[in-house]
Amino acid sequence: MAPSDATNSNPVRKDDAHAGTKDGETKSLTTSSFSSLSFLVALQLFSRLFTSILNQALFRLASPSVFGTAAIQFELVLSTILFLSREGVRGAILRSGGGEAKAGKVKGEEDDEQTIKARNLTFLPFYLGLPLALATSVGYVALASEEVLRQPRLHLAVALYAVAALVELASEPMHNMAMVQLKTHVRVRAEGLGITCKSLVTFGVLVYDERWGQGTLPLVAFALGQLVYSLVVFGYYAKMLGVPWLNSSERVTKGRISNFDFDKMLLKLSMTMTLQSVIKHFLTEGDKVVLSFFSPLQDQGGYAIAVNYGSLIARIVFQPIEETLRVFFSKLLAPAPSSNAKPPKAALVQASTALLSLLSTQVAFSFIVTIFGSAYIGILLPVLLPRRYLETSAPRILDAWVWYIPVLAVNGALEAFLASVAGTREVNRQSRWMVFFSIVYVSVTILFYRLGFGDVSLIYANILNLLARIAYCLAFASRYFHSADPTIRIPWKTIIPPLPFILSSLLSAWLVRISYRKLQVGRVLEEKQRLAVLLDWRVIAHVGVGGFLALGCLAVWWIVKGRGVIERFRKGKEE
Repeated sequence: MAPSDATNSNPVRKDDAHAGTKDGETKSLTTSSFSSLSFLVALQLFSRLFTSILNQALFRLASPSVFGTAAIQFELVLSTILFLSREGVRGAILRSGGGEAKAGKVKGEEDDEQTIKARNLTFLPFYLGLPLALATSVGYVALASEEVLRQPRLHLAVALYAVAALVELASEPMHNMAMVQLKTHVRVRAEGLGITCKSLVTFGVLVYDERWGQGTLPLVAFALGQLVYSLVVFGYYAKMLGVPWLNSSERVTKGRISNFDFDKMLLKLSMTMTLQSVIKHFLTEGDKVVLSFFSPLQDQGGYAIAVNYGSLIARIVFQPIEETLRVFFSKLLAPAPSSNAKPPKAALVQASTALLSLLSTQVAFSFIVTIFGSAYIGILLPVLLPRRYLETSAPRILDAWVWYIPVLAVNGALEAFLASVAGTREVNRQSRWMVFFSIVYVSVTILFYRLGFGDVSLIYANILNLLARIAYCLAFASRYFHSADPTIRIPWKTIIPPLPFILSSLLSAWLVRISYRKLQVGRVLEEKQRLAVLLDWRVIAHVGVGGFLALGCLAVWWIVKGRGVIERFRKGKEE
């Protein structure tokens, strides 16, 4: 309908200008998102490879029991405090713009009341974390087994982890500022420096305790490392972005605003998402909960070291993608919580294309990971795992992780989309379904344990759990785009890799098995020890065959599908 305003002499030109501006904003957001993704991947690549090298030394200094306590039980305490305190607020802040200063503000002009109330919300995780840290720490010590309580300086280590969590929560206002303003390089440097210092401190205390101590500091070493990480991250954020705690109260025209005055709509959304976090946290950390109660500490250590290696790809690649998608979709699609306006069609097309492009790429690479990962993981096990960890459940866990990684990747991308655009009603609906997923997860885990699968039960149960969540997210995405604009189609079948790629992958799997048998790689693994395995010419030849075939599969995918996926994403066109 043409506008009735007589002063608007050229409405078509005005619309074109608006479309051009919107298109420019979308391109700028895409560019910024790619930049953020590259920074996050660089952070994870550096941190995980660096810590993996140090972990090789830590695994040999710390017994499986100590490592199981620190990496499973202490990490569960830490993640419980952090996740339940900040997850909901982070999601709400991304929707609002994080309380950013208003555009075009004159220097010296004060932010408006709504901006300050939104910014005040970034302090809420610390306030929530205070009682939660105390309750979680006391509850853990009260429920810990006798085997755990017998370890030296346990109470001190738990207290240090709780303090570390609070220090990390104190940096949340600065973290949210960096994420909303796409200053990803600040976060990368802060966390990268923190991880480096954490690893060095942990390693240093363990070495000191082994050579000059009385063997009473292993748990304290991990706790001190975590505390140092939190302090370094807070300190670097403070240096680069300032300390919001020092000037959290600001004057506005209508008077002084209390630090506890929050934007009501954002507060409601953050509380809803926080309540959902309780269920999501159990689903995310359910394996650690089950292990803490049902597995001996030595097997917990084996599980921890296996997950440490198994999650390298997930943390280096998938986690940065998920975090970048949250920012990308939140800025592109999600209106302010107080607004019912629907995103423009251009933004919806850009979002649907980005989601389909990513999922299509992830599914294709999943074929590569499962085919070649399952074929070659056995060669790496004697090198990656210290001898005493080979006797735990670690080897079987790593075998299962090869099949878990692809499902984890797809679920992460879809849940990032849902978390970015779902309203309060949809979040509540998802929470109810997650209760059902929790029941399924627990039931399947118990069933697999009784069938004798051991700790691998946790991986297989998680795969089924994530498949159910993927189905839910796909249904949500379809409803979302249809509701926003019925003309937008979401052809999910395009996610399936093309037939030439599937056939080349299956052929590669067959050729790898022939190579393994003809070169007698299994015999080499039985006769030779550790590094000698990798230096054997038959193993080198077998790895070369796999590398050549993997590159061939990637080339087929790129020619048949990959180039088109990238081109469509760049242009923001539908499949």
